[in-house]
Amino acid sequence: MPRPKTHDDALRVRLLDRAGELLSTEGPGALSLRRLAADVNTSTTAVYSLFGGKPALLDALYEEAFRRFGDRLAALPATDDPVEDIIRLGLVYRASALADPQFYLVMFSKVIPNFTPSAETDAAAADTFLPLVENVGRAVGCGMFVAAPHDQIALALWGVVHGLVSLELNGNLPPGVEIAPAYERAIRACADGWRRR
Repeated sequence: MPRPKTHDDALRVRLLDRAGELLSTEGPGALSLRRLAADVNTSTTAVYSLFGGKPALLDALYEEAFRRFGDRLAALPATDDPVEDIIRLGLVYRASALADPQFYLVMFSKVIPNFTPSAETDAAAADTFLPLVENVGRAVGCGMFVAAPHDQIALALWGVVHGLVSLELNGNLPPGVEIAPAYERAIRACADGWRRR
């Protein structure tokens, strides 16, 4: 196959997707710029041209992972029922992880030793938690949830979805367990635990 002649956004996305795949399946030792370029049928010059080097590539990878995740969460329109909106956010969380499993490990583990994202990228990643906190705030504000700190309720809900998705993506579910129905019931059970009686 001929190598691409331009270093465009499509090439950038392919490089980030492949970098995420290498990290999540083979670990950080597998991610060299030479191998990445070869796997995507381009040159190391293209990688340097687009990212400037490995540290910037890693930051861009982290940013792209959270951008896609955040875009999916933000695309959910609010309804009049904040608790149902929380359930929908949990379902989108899983759908996003299944759509981009190569990014999930990058986002939520220390797969890259000694890597610290830039302050801007780190702030963008933190912003993906806000839709959940905002919906929890709506549920508390209208009396559907108990009056508790919004970030504590949101953390408990996030822990449920994160734990189940991590088990699924890492192949650690018990044999024969169908995750989809159990997943939604678990989110609903956790949300119900915060309801005002």
